[in-house]
Amino acid sequence: MNAYKEIIWNGAWKQNSILAQLLGMCPVLAVSTSLVTAVSLGIATIIVMMLSNLVIAALRSFIPYEVRIPVFILVIASLVTVIDLAFNAFLHDLYLVLGIFIPLIVTNCIVLARVEAFAAKNGIAASSLDGLMMGVGLVWVIGLLGLIREFIAQGTILSGIEMIFPSLHAIQVLPEAYPGFLIAILPPGAFFVLGFMVAGRNWLEARAIARRHEQRHHQHTHGDVAATDAA
Repeated sequence: MNAYKEIIWNGAWKQNSILAQLLGMCPVLAVSTSLVTAVSLGIATIIVMMLSNLVIAALRSFIPYEVRIPVFILVIASLVTVIDLAFNAFLHDLYLVLGIFIPLIVTNCIVLARVEAFAAKNGIAASSLDGLMMGVGLVWVIGLLGLIREFIAQGTILSGIEMIFPSLHAIQVLPEAYPGFLIAILPPGAFFVLGFMVAGRNWLEARAIARRHEQRHHQHTHGDVAATDAA
């Protein structure tokens, strides 16, 4: 159980593919212009990561070490092709917006990295959970990035939701007279917002480490006092 908790924590926070490892930056920065597009690509990535980890974990005993990388890429590319065709068939408007970034999931470093580093060495259940949680870690970060950029740029939330649910529309949070902040939706805005998010994560990690050191020092000091009193 502790192993599964560690997998969940690593994927969602400690080894977060964006905030901690800074992998797959091209789609993250390009697609995070709104919450809807960001989460949509993130969900597609989750499906590919979880299923590729599952397949590789199930077949790892049968894959020769010398050809493992081509086999891994073949499995990932096959799953991405299925996702790409599904988006084209059922979510065509969204498919046109995401464009090349769905096929580019094949080249996302984190997908191949988790297959090589984890799925090829662990069981089906643990590997599937690892793929799921690494994907979840990507989704919440890219979703938050898209939400912040969309809100600052347009004053809306869920812009483009009608591409998935035609009966729904974007929520106008700020007054319609809001002029917008164009840089937020441009590439420099993505770098600025992501930079603040990475800095925030590092600050929280530094605080957590400092608290742990303080607790250990406090326990050590009390232990020495108790030993002296006992003597």
